[in-house]
Amino acid sequence: MSTMHISAAGLDLVKHFESCLKKQPDGRFKAYVDPVGVLTIGWGHTLHHGKRFDKSTCWTQQECDAELASDMALFEKQVGELVTMPLKQYQFDALVSFTYNVGAGNLKKSTLLRKLNVGDYAGAAHEFSKWNKGGGRVLPGLTRRRKAEARMFEGKPHTPAYS
Repeated sequence: MSTMHISAAGLDLVKHFESCLKKQPDGRFKAYVDPVGVLTIGWGHTLHHGKRFDKSTCWTQQECDAELASDMALFEKQVGELVTMPLKQYQFDALVSFTYNVGAGNLKKSTLLRKLNVGDYAGAAHEFSKWNKGGGRVLPGLTRRRKAEARMFEGKPHTPAYS
């Protein structure tokens, strides 16, 4: 089991794609429904884990940041438990970002994980792009995110825009 933690670069990737949306005039962030119908707040936090909220909830920036830290700790642990092969920091970061977005259950049953756990790192990297659908349709934001995660997993530099 891994004791790795997401790096600043990995956290930047997550924050780039999650964003802290629905800022209110008072500076707090309101819960919203994401493009596939999931109630979300802050940095992509959902009701699938962690702190509970409803559609009327508003969080301060500090609450959003604290829940992101809590979420990252959970997903770091899940990736560490599921991956049996050694990982470089950038590979771990990409997998935490991916798992935060698709869920540990999806990572667990994925071909990406199967390939990774037999040492096929290149094959695993090619699997990221297959996870670009939400609600049964290809979402451009997920296509960009998967490309950025795959590049990070391969140790390739990425642009600030993660294009």
